[in-house]
Amino acid sequence: MTTYLAKPRHRQVRWRVIDAEGKVLGRLASRASRALMGKDSPDWTPHADHREGLIIINAEKIRLTGGKLDSKIYRHYTGYPGGLKEITARDVLAKKPERLLAEAIRGMLPKSRLGDRLATRLRIYVGGNYPHQAQRPEALDLARV
Repeated sequence: MTTYLAKPRHRQVRWRVIDAEGKVLGRLASRASRALMGKDSPDWTPHADHREGLIIINAEKIRLTGGKLDSKIYRHYTGYPGGLKEITARDVLAKKPERLLAEAIRGMLPKSRLGDRLATRLRIYVGGNYPHQAQRPEALDLARV
């Protein structure tokens, strides 16, 4: 039995667009991370970079179910004594909605150099406009991923 390993010269850069309007955060993040890793392509190889780029628009129109808007808390430490900062998902959605999506998707990528490389090809925008028309992005059907 032989296993196919995708060669870098056979892969082509492909950019896709996802409209986040009305989508649930967790489901969108899991499907977006799968698409970013290239798991929906027939030549997927776990250790290989499949050169998939992902553009997410309308980040401010994402939904959170249940009571997560008020109960989900994002924390970060400033590095100073007593410097633990906490902010609720409602406040993050109001101030920087792209951060909400970026952290959810980044948490579902591999925790390695490959995951760091994949995260650089994630672009999230508030509103429906994005400056990547030169990459000729295709619309991604989330039901297929």
